[in-house]
Order: sequence, then C-alpha cells, then structure tokens
Amino acid sequence: MNKFALLCAASTAFVSAPALAQAGPYEIGENTTLDPIIEGTLRYESVSQPDTAADDADALTFRIRSGAEFKTGGLFLLAEAEATLAIIDDYNDTIPGNGVEPYSVVADPDNIELNRLAIGYSAKGTTVTLGRQAINLDDQRFVGAVAWRQNEQTFDAARVQTKIGPVSLDGTYSFSQRTIFGVDSPNEHFDGNIYLVNGGFDLSSVKVKAFAYLIDYDTRLAYSSQTYGVRAAGAVPLGGSTKLNYVLSYAKQSDYGDNPIDYSADYIGAEAGLGFGAFGIKGGYELLGSDDGVAAFQTPLATLHKFNGFADLFLSTPANGLQDYYGGASYKIGDMGPLKGLAAGVTYHKFESDEGGMNYGDEIDATLAFKVGKVGLLAKYANYNAKEWATDTEKFWFQASFSY
Repeated sequence: MNKFALLCAASTAFVSAPALAQAGPYEIGENTTLDPIIEGTLRYESVSQPDTAADDADALTFRIRSGAEFKTGGLFLLAEAEATLAIIDDYNDTIPGNGVEPYSVVADPDNIELNRLAIGYSAKGTTVTLGRQAINLDDQRFVGAVAWRQNEQTFDAARVQTKIGPVSLDGTYSFSQRTIFGVDSPNEHFDGNIYLVNGGFDLSSVKVKAFAYLIDYDTRLAYSSQTYGVRAAGAVPLGGSTKLNYVLSYAKQSDYGDNPIDYSADYIGAEAGLGFGAFGIKGGYELLGSDDGVAAFQTPLATLHKFNGFADLFLSTPANGLQDYYGGASYKIGDMGPLKGLAAGVTYHKFESDEGGMNYGDEIDATLAFKVGKVGLLAKYANYNAKEWATDTEKFWFQASFSY
C-alpha cells in the first residue's frame, strides 16, 4: 500500500469511527455472537537529541488492527491482524536502532503481522486461552502488552485464569515473546521457556498479590532471570471526595537458565497519591537494584514506557541500577464544548544509580487528553536532562485513536 492510499484509508477510518462505535457484538445464533474488532491510531512523534550525531526524528505512523471474536457458549475464538505503516518516515526504525538511518529512534517500524490468534473456553470463573495473546499482569511493571507502541507485544502461550470469591490465580506458559520490533527485525521474537504465575486476594480495601516470573531465553541469555515478589494496592477513603491511593511492591531477581552472569538484585516500588475530586497528586520511589555494578534488575516483558519517564532512556536498566524519585499532579477538567473528558497531568522524575553514586539526570513529562466525538486525542511531552547517563532528549507526540 502506498502512502497516498494509506492517508485515504486513515481518513476514511477516522470519519467512519463514530458510526462504527455505536455497534456491538452481533447475535448470529442462539447463545452465539460475533464481535468485530477495528482499532486505529494515527500518531506524530518527534525526537530531538542535540548532543548526538543523529538528526532530529519526525514520524507520522498509522496503525490499524482488525479482526473478530466468535463466541458460542463458553467457547471463544479470536483472530486479529495488525498493520503499521509510516506516512512520514524521517526516523530510525532499524530496531533496536543501529544507526543505519541518520535519525533518532522511533520504535514504530513498518509492520504487517498476525497480532493475536487464540482459542479458549470460559466457565464458572475460569478461563483457559491457547494461542497468540496479549497478557497484562497488574500494572504491567513486569508483564505487559506495550500498548503505547504501534506494534503490540503478544505471547504464544497457554494461560489459565481462575477466580473463586476473593481469590484469583493466573498462570501462563509461553514459548515465544512476540516483540514490538516488527517482522523485519532480528528481534521480532524471543523464544524460550517463560513461566508466569500470579495470584492473591482481592478484598474491599486492598488487593494483595504474590508472583513468580521465570524467563529462560534460548538467546538473549543475559536477560534470563527468576523473579519472585509481592504487591499490595488499595485506596483509603479520607472523607468527602478525598481518598488515599497506594501501591507497595517488593521483588527479588536472580539469574536463571543459561544466563552467564551470576547475580541477585532487589526491586522496590512505593507510590502514594491523594485524590480530591477531580484533582490528584502522587509521589513515589522505584528501585531497580544492582549487584555491585555487575548486573541489574531487568524487566524484559514489561510495558516499559509506563515507567521511568516517557523519554524511554531506561528501557534496559543500567548495570549500576536505577533509583527513580518522582512526583506529579493531575486534573480532570471535564467537558469544554466539543472537547469531552479533558484531563491534564504533569510528572517530574529524578534519576540516580543504585551503585556508584551516579546522578543520571531528571525528566519532566506532561499529558493532555480529550475526546472529540468517538475519537480520542492525546498530546504528550517529555524532556530528559542528562547528567551521567544517556543524552539530553526531547520528545513530543500527538495522536488520534478510535476503537470499535
């Protein structure tokens, strides 16, 4: 498909989205439905790194996912294709960014692939899913679908989820991690034996989870690891419209499988926030520890863009580890004429090493989101000020998206 045809397709999709979004699953028989899937995102992203040899990047990409989910009784079958094409291609999409193109990296390569293909059965609080699927566990700090990037991360896996009263259990075996890097990348998938176990209690005021994530890659051996941890999240009403939200996490990680590095490192996550009606503030601390600067705590299955700054300078934890001190504020402005659900937020990060006393720098991130009709619009900004790590980086995004 050429770029003129893509622009026409994108325009048609966005014009049609409001009408499509009014529909739902279609009944095609007794206790049988067919639910079409149409989802699109048109995004502009710019990257400036003035202290490097790379030229400023400008990327305008359009991604569409299409498919359907068939359900009859408890049986379901889901198939979904995904295509990402560049309209403006002034960016380095040679993942993971080897400098073949003269621009800074934007991790949204041209790509056409089978995103999800799964069959399963659900009954009495238990769901079994076999095939290529997206997996999001808790806040996606350790396992996620990387939904921010145009190409979604999925897994070829068998997964069982069950819930009995307040108790939930979630277990997955995967033999292939299908990455965001696209079918033309040598890192399109990482094979091996991946075991994901997550379970706990969902009480009225707190959710407590324990987890074990074991990754034994066939290649990428330095990222093979075993991680065991606990997580608690909840909200405490303080009267009126005020409440205290909190998340506390601890995990221990060490080498696993054929990892040639013998190491052990800690993870600590602590966040607290206050909500006053439409206004919210939060503060937090995250540690991805280091074992004497030899190796650090890594999360290679995570939705990494959600953590440690939108500029994505810490997708792989430095060997000396990472400490992230952060605070932010948000405000739900509400409807303003045709702009529905207007909301804004800003977050500040201060980054330091775990070992060696290094000052990595700081970053400020900002977002503005709203809807016009059924189309969601989002503007984002990130400015990373480098000290003893990486390079000054400024990024801006504007995107429009719809789903059906």
